[in-house]
Amino acid sequence: MFTRSQASFGSRLLMVVFTVLLVSCGSLKEESCYKNPETVLFHADKVLVVGMVSDYNTRLRFETRLKEAFAERGVEAMRSVDLFDVDFTASQRNEAELDKVEQQLLDKDFDAILFSKRIPLETRTQLSGQLAEMGRSYERFQEDYLIHQGIYYDEDINTRQGRYSAETSLYCICDGKQRELIWRSDVRLPKKKNLDRVFDSYADWLVRHLEDEQLIIGEKPF
Repeated sequence: MFTRSQASFGSRLLMVVFTVLLVSCGSLKEESCYKNPETVLFHADKVLVVGMVSDYNTRLRFETRLKEAFAERGVEAMRSVDLFDVDFTASQRNEAELDKVEQQLLDKDFDAILFSKRIPLETRTQLSGQLAEMGRSYERFQEDYLIHQGIYYDEDINTRQGRYSAETSLYCICDGKQRELIWRSDVRLPKKKNLDRVFDSYADWLVRHLEDEQLIIGEKPF
């Protein structure tokens, strides 16, 4: 038999746990999601993980967390910090340089690129309007990278106040197939000062979401 005080304590404990779970689940809000209608599931053995964020340590931590999660599931992943040197991300790149990157990945038997970036909502809104006016979109990794590369080095973008979103795109770069967009998700990030914790939560959310969408399936199921 529980005493009245034990029952009261148990009720308070359940309320605390419920509140923590609610805050945890509610901190990341998906705004939109696209999946190529021709793709039911996507099998990949080797993936390049790119975290486009200005702070190198945050980028390293985020990419490492994803790499380890994929390794547990039988998918070989390479971090962009191991592919791009510091000079590459410190200044603007062009199409020819991105062509070389994609060819390098093909030569090393990569199947896909998982490309995540942190974008100020203000910048995202302005960019969407500009692309719409020009009748353009970014449905290949090269286009995506060239449009957003200022995130790496542009202080104006990275010092803006306000809310940010995280956009992740999965691109197929399989040899002999069209290099196309497989999946894209846009998530509203919480307003927290600790960027590492935000990206830890986002990395974990991303892996679970890929599982739900049956994407990046390796030797072991998610």
